Amino acid sequence: MILIAAGSSLPFCGIDSQQIVLSAFSALGRLTDLGAISPLYHTPAWPDPTEPPFVNAAAVIGTGLSPEALLAVLHAIEAGFGRLRQRKNAPRTLDLDLIAYGQERRGGSGAVGNGAGLQLPHPRLMEREFVLAPLADIAPDWRSPETGKTVRAMLAALPVRAAQQILR
Repeated sequence: MILIAAGSSLPFCGIDSQQIVLSAFSALGRLTDLGAISPLYHTPAWPDPTEPPFVNAAAVIGTGLSPEALLAVLHAIEAGFGRLRQRKNAPRTLDLDLIAYGQERRGGSGAVGNGAGLQLPHPRLMEREFVLAPLADIAPDWRSPETGKTVRAMLAALPVRAAQQILR
C-alpha cells in the first residue's frame, strides 16, 4: 500500500485549497493507479497556528514507479500548482508527501522532500494529526513497519485533536 498525504494553505490562480488538493489527486491519478481518497480536513497550520489553516487529505495509490521516481512525480505536481520551497513549514499552495511505500523501510541522511535521503515511512508520521486523521478514513489498519502501530492507534495516541472533517 502506497500512502500519499496532501495539504494546501494558499490559493493558486484563483483556485482555493480544497480544489487544489482534489485537483492534485486528479493529476496523480493520471500517472498512477489512484485508489481511495479520504475526505478533506481543515487543520491548523503547523508549527505556527497563526498562519493560514490547511486543507488536508490522503490517498492510496498503486504504481510501478520506484519511491524516488514517485517523489519526483509528487514534486512536479506541486510545482504545477505553484509550490515554492522558500522556508521550512511555510504556508504553501500544495504539499504532497510520500508517507509510506508498502512496508519499505529507509533511513535517510538528507532533507526529506528533496529526494536525497528519502525516509520511509515518513519520519514524523506518528506526530501529525493532519496526516493521520485522513489516513484513518482510508487505511486505518495500515501498520507502520517501524513501530507496528496502526494508523488508528497512532491517531488515538495524539494528545490534542484539532482536525475537522469538511462536509461537502
